[in-house]
Amino acid sequence: MQVPAPFEYERATSVEHAIGLLERLGSSARLVAGGHSLLPMMKLRLANFEYLVDINDLRDELGYIRIEPHEIRIGALTRHRELLESDALAAAFPIFRDAEKVIADPVVRNWGTLGGSLCQADPSEDLSAVCTTLDGSCVIRGSGGERVVPMTEFHRGPYETAVGDDEILTEIRFPVRPGGGSAFEKVERRAGDWAVVSAGAAVWLDGDTGGTVADARVGLAAVGPNTTALPAVTAALAGREPSEELYDEAGRIAARDCSPDTDMRGSEEYKRHLAGELTTRALRRSVERARQGRG
Repeated sequence: MQVPAPFEYERATSVEHAIGLLERLGSSARLVAGGHSLLPMMKLRLANFEYLVDINDLRDELGYIRIEPHEIRIGALTRHRELLESDALAAAFPIFRDAEKVIADPVVRNWGTLGGSLCQADPSEDLSAVCTTLDGSCVIRGSGGERVVPMTEFHRGPYETAVGDDEILTEIRFPVRPGGGSAFEKVERRAGDWAVVSAGAAVWLDGDTGGTVADARVGLAAVGPNTTALPAVTAALAGREPSEELYDEAGRIAARDCSPDTDMRGSEEYKRHLAGELTTRALRRSVERARQGRG
């Protein structure tokens, strides 16, 4: 039986208490909420910490979905199930419901959190692709106050983030703009598995120009050391009329600009093919939803 190395357990009662514990314990401590990624790594001795700080009692502070006219704010302790079931969130960003339907299983979705998913920084993590696609910003709090880090700078490498040893991710913010549509596509070896490749897309159409693309974003997972943003796709789509030819062009850019490795889930060539095909599908559905006014 695989078991983690011995560790001490602390239970935080507030965000400030959690930050204080992290300051006192230093790099030997790690926050835990759902624990579905952290604990298996500890059992395999891939991660070893002397202290685990349980933050599940901070749900009142950090577990929420707040829909505002120009911004959506989601607390870091919001569960996957809550993201899946929120009709208001799905109306604004259907990409969240698309992704949550194919993340793990009900047990994980009932307990795992948005913040935990982002802070794990697994290159195959689906919600990282979603948040990158939606141009999210991460609010990080420490004893010196808050700072806001864009998703494109949040992940520093595999399993490494911008959150310091004595800081905590508290919230993720997403701008809301009119004329938008979003979608998520994923290929996995079996239901609920990590992605072979997954792709998120978001498109905003310009009503003043007959529905040309005002802005577009694509985020890929499992094809690089971290979630892959594709600025070349954004540049290629801007100001153009949506069409199958345009989607195919974006797919070719995605296949070209990602950096997958051959592993047990597939070859580099196969993953590049998937990156292109899933980008095409996600963009097509995003435009359809934007035209239908579904967010």
